[in-house]
Amino acid sequence: MVEEARTTERYWIRLTLLIFLAAATYLIVIRWNAILRFGLGDTDDNMRMAQVRALLSGQGWYDLRQYKLDPPSGANIHWTRLVDLPIAGLILASRPFLGGFGAEKFAAAVAPLIPLGVAMFGLAVSARRLIAPHAFALACALLLCGQAALNMFAPLRIDHHGWQLASLAWTVAGLADPRRTRGGLTVGFASAVSLTIGLELLPYVAMGAAAIALRWCWDRGDARRLTAYGTSLAAGCGFGYIVFASYANRLPVCDALSPVWLSVALVGGGLLVLLSRLPIERAWLRVVLGTFAGAITVAFYVTAWPHCVGMLEGLSPELKQKWFSHVREARPLYTHGWRVAVPLLAMPVMGLAGAAWATWNARRTPLFAAWAVVALFTLFACLMLLWQTRAGASAQLLSVPGAAALGWALLPRVRGSGLMAVRTVGTVAIFVLISGLLVQFVVQKIPEKPISGYRKAINRANGSCPSLRSLRPIAKLPAATVLTFVDFGPRLITVTHHKAIAGPYHRNGDAILDVQHAFRGTADNAHAIIRRHGATLVLLCPNMSEATIYRAENPNGFYRQLVKGQVPVWLQRVELPKRSPFMLWRVIG
Repeated sequence: MVEEARTTERYWIRLTLLIFLAAATYLIVIRWNAILRFGLGDTDDNMRMAQVRALLSGQGWYDLRQYKLDPPSGANIHWTRLVDLPIAGLILASRPFLGGFGAEKFAAAVAPLIPLGVAMFGLAVSARRLIAPHAFALACALLLCGQAALNMFAPLRIDHHGWQLASLAWTVAGLADPRRTRGGLTVGFASAVSLTIGLELLPYVAMGAAAIALRWCWDRGDARRLTAYGTSLAAGCGFGYIVFASYANRLPVCDALSPVWLSVALVGGGLLVLLSRLPIERAWLRVVLGTFAGAITVAFYVTAWPHCVGMLEGLSPELKQKWFSHVREARPLYTHGWRVAVPLLAMPVMGLAGAAWATWNARRTPLFAAWAVVALFTLFACLMLLWQTRAGASAQLLSVPGAAALGWALLPRVRGSGLMAVRTVGTVAIFVLISGLLVQFVVQKIPEKPISGYRKAINRANGSCPSLRSLRPIAKLPAATVLTFVDFGPRLITVTHHKAIAGPYHRNGDAILDVQHAFRGTADNAHAIIRRHGATLVLLCPNMSEATIYRAENPNGFYRQLVKGQVPVWLQRVELPKRSPFMLWRVIG
């Protein structure tokens, strides 16, 4: 056993790599058919591929407008090119061997696995620092059990959320680092990368800053960590802004790394560096000054950028009511019912319990401060679910250290048994408990109400309309601008040569509202909107999720009229194959 432990300790990097390769292989195998079908299931994944394709076709590095949406001026997309780089690199490397479309499939399959490896190594490092040198494998295994988190790394999930979770994993590793300067640099650069990609994890970045400051308040010796963090945060955000901020993001916009958040990072980072230089021995005074520095940073933000106080997307009341209120992931977890909430919460609750227990256990050891901030981070992630369900992935990822600590404490109780059956069954039982798999299994076994015919029709439409087979006849038509659902726009422009009026991107609120008004209002109103956008085709997928909103909220609107066969004279039906899930019309007047 001693020799085995030494081998594990010596080769932990190789073993972590083997776990990653096994997980990546498994994910590719189970997603193989979807990869072959180019089944980019999320609107953002389709848009990411459209953005990469535009970059490789010669669109400017700092020009992130998507000209196939809301033509001719294009849709203003608030992303950056950072996440485009690995996808574009994989396409260029594989194109000579696989051809253009094959290279895109290859890149879409492989690119999300890269941040999975980065996150896995970050959590492995955290487990080694917080729990035990050999606990890394347990942390890696637990990451693979968090379904919400794992979905962000699955093949075809090429949007930026996987990279942001990887940054979050390394934030935890930095907070747990006993080497103060290295730990501060890790958290600062990880936060800067996350902000450069997008602001979805901005609350966690702020929490990371608070955690670094708390460590300094607890221990004056953590001044080096504070210096390294403030410097690397400011420098990293500056680099990210210069290299990756688009033309649109060089304006004082609120929803991306712009002059707004760059200045906040510079002010906040500078104040933390200044604090670290002060020879303050009393802990209570460090708390007061740290709080004062935070207050100054917030006051600067509020006074310098008052237009960014509140919802960063800057949605109009009408856009929020007609569109954003229907985005499921933006709703609190408690609005989704217990079948969604309980499995999602199982692992974070275990992680929170484990982190709290580990913090108490470490109260008289050097690990206390590290475990305390990890426990606070995990609690914060759980509370974020009361705001938006999309926080589920980050909550599961942050629960890994606590859940691993709990499992590591329980395992010796069964592994010390003289009976192999006890050791085997006990080990499995502990793992399924701390990973939340037991809760997921129990929930799945509870009978559900039979799926209604209405819900079956919605599921069929959501599955069939985005498929390449269904879209092939549409793609054969001459290129046109199409009035279609907001959520269907990114898929349409990615797999056909057509353009669409709108996609679900908040900076293009006017175009989104035009689509809403067209399908909710009268035929004459829709005609005026169609002519204003130069659209020549109207494409519907009856019973798709977005269509149910139009039917429920405006039963006499233009969408409902078309489905019932009440077609205005300025539209001409375009015949499609018999089994096509679409309805298509050409604008003739």
